[in-house]
Formats: sequence, structure tokens, C-alpha cells
Amino acid sequence: QVQLVESGGGVVQAGGSLSVSCAASGNIFSINAMAWHRQAPGKQREWLTTITSAGRTEYSNSVKGRFTISRDNAKNTVTLQMISLKPEDTAVYYCWAADGYNSYWGQGTQVTVSS
Repeated sequence: QVQLVESGGGVVQAGGSLSVSCAASGNIFSINAMAWHRQAPGKQREWLTTITSAGRTEYSNSVKGRFTISRDNAKNTVTLQMISLKPEDTAVYYCWAADGYNSYWGQGTQVTVSS
């Protein structure tokens, strides 16, 4: 089992920057990929970016060039750094992890971008 806890959400003005983090605990050595998703009100959950245990990253076109995913293996955390934020980035941001058998979700953290 893996537990994920997000932190760092908040309110930021359009054009600003914000970081959200995800702390993993439990059977962390089984994790082979972690990702960030988001869900805006009335919309489906959207995949944003993934980082593998080898450090390979992928981004959706909607955030490529503005969002950066990174991981700190010593702290068992994954961070999403966001710049040039837009009002349409407003959503609950969720951390996700997979171990090859199961996938796990955090409880989410709210990011609000004001215009």
C-alpha cells in the first residue's frame, strides 16, 4: 500500500507561480511512476504530467512549458512547479502513483488562479 498526501495549494493571481507537493509513504519502493492530475468544477479529471522511477517525464500539451514535475527520492516527494498560471488552471490537483499492480490517489489540493 502507498499513501499520498498533497500540500501547497492556494490562491495566486494570473501570471503567478505556485508549487504543490506530494509526500509518499508506505511501500514506496514499489512505486514505478508518479503523476499529477487535476479536476476543475464540472469537468473530468485531466492528466497533466508523469515522472517514472528512472526520472523520465511526460507532459500534456496544456501544461508543457509551464509546469515542471520533479522528485526528491530522499524525501519521497514529488513536486509540481507551475508558472504563468491562468484562471483555467483553477482545479483540485491530485497526486497519483502506481506500483505495477495498483494505483493510488491523494486527497487533492485546491489551486485557485484569480484573474
